[in-house]
Amino acid sequence: MTSKMAEGAAPPPACTLVIFGATGDLTHRLLMPALYNLGRWGLLPEDFSVIGVSRSEMSSEDFRAELSETVRGFITAKGGEAGGGSFDEGVWNDLVGRVHYRAGDLSEADSFAELKRAIAEVSGREDGGNVLFYLAVAASLFGPTIAKLGEAGLVEEDGDRWRRVIIEKPFGHDLPSAEKLDADILKVLSEDQIFRIDHFLGKETVQNIMAFRFGNGLFEPLWNREHIDHVQITVAETVGVEGRAKFYEATGALRDMVPNHLFQLYTLVAMEPPISFEAEAVRDKKEEVLLATPSARPEEAVRGQYVAGTVQGKAVKDYREETGVAPDSGTETFFAFKLGIDNWRWAGVPFYLRTGKAMTRRDTEIAIRFKQAPLSLFKGTNVHEDIPNWLVLQLQPNEGISLQFGAKVPGPAVRLGSVDMRFCYKDYFKTEPSTGYETLIYDAMIGDPTLFQRADMIEAGWRIVQPILDAAAEGRLDPLPYAAGSAGPEEADDLLARDGRQWRTLEHDS
Repeated sequence: MTSKMAEGAAPPPACTLVIFGATGDLTHRLLMPALYNLGRWGLLPEDFSVIGVSRSEMSSEDFRAELSETVRGFITAKGGEAGGGSFDEGVWNDLVGRVHYRAGDLSEADSFAELKRAIAEVSGREDGGNVLFYLAVAASLFGPTIAKLGEAGLVEEDGDRWRRVIIEKPFGHDLPSAEKLDADILKVLSEDQIFRIDHFLGKETVQNIMAFRFGNGLFEPLWNREHIDHVQITVAETVGVEGRAKFYEATGALRDMVPNHLFQLYTLVAMEPPISFEAEAVRDKKEEVLLATPSARPEEAVRGQYVAGTVQGKAVKDYREETGVAPDSGTETFFAFKLGIDNWRWAGVPFYLRTGKAMTRRDTEIAIRFKQAPLSLFKGTNVHEDIPNWLVLQLQPNEGISLQFGAKVPGPAVRLGSVDMRFCYKDYFKTEPSTGYETLIYDAMIGDPTLFQRADMIEAGWRIVQPILDAAAEGRLDPLPYAAGSAGPEEADDLLARDGRQWRTLEHDS
């Protein structure tokens, strides 16, 4: 979201944001910078407060000082998710003055009783008013924390007073655990109180996929099996685990990225046009894609784990040598697989998805390969080569759209060359740095769930990948080695090669 996009948007109603896990990296690196940006754009309520909750003992003044130091660094540092911008001291001072802190143990009922008193105090209302709870805690604490909120009477809604909960990923670690977590949470909350967040959907370029598809008469008529050969979706990272080994060892690339980030991109590309942009209309169409997708097959999937190598000139050690990683770890840091969709639009069109860490380039893109035109017209000429037609939606690092097609090379002979038409968001729209959380926090405050996942969508995603998880657990799909700084295991290339296709080369950072 940019200041231009903020034009016409109204601040949400008065509310208190309670962040559980407030001393963690997520709060400092993303949530508070996002709130700063919302304040800068005039999109925070006039009566707005933040209460941070964590186990560490500290005063509100100490917490504010800690935030002031770290948030300023994240906002001004170039190359970060929110970095490269100037820092408005007035906006920050106004925001940080509304921040409070309470030490608490999420397993203790007394902590929630104290929180209830704190909410009433900072809101100036005996009933606490509107409250948005943000669970920036370990996934194992989602269910117990919500149960404690319910026991303390903190999620009861009365009249126009609302209570909502934002839950971070991963939502479960397989289909049975996701089903149980949904069942446990729905004992306490109604579905419209639950906001399962995926920060990818806060990125402007991701939201623009629907606008690009359905707002242009040029592309949507071609968006089907008659014209599209296949689709590739890539989320590649140059970073390794970087101190997150405890989380990553229990999660891995598949659980970390596929049921949320990759499937969000997959459903946006493949969904049918909704009857409107109302939340349920959009979410229904995205769920239909998942329901029409047969479960993944282990023989059409590749798990990988990086070994020592060099990423952009920097030496990277073997994943199993990272602090906190088991020396015989079977956790995958790369995952690629093939899917198909059993409906009229996409029957016979393969979708290839991949994600990995410690890869050669940072690259998130959706690439649509159109079918080749017949070359009979060019018989007797020098045109024999395949000039591919690609439509590429680039999400990071250089957000934009490109279209690749063939054009005649100047000269007396008839020869085709490949040319690119490119559009870059930052050049055209003059976008400002943001974290991707701004839109999502704002939407949760106004009660718009369009960019959040429902329980049935979460479970449908886990159903698709469950056979892969089972095969890995049974030792039938062990991770294959790939050098850090490469594009993944060679076997991932074979996944496409046996279909007569190949992965696109990863984009260069610039």
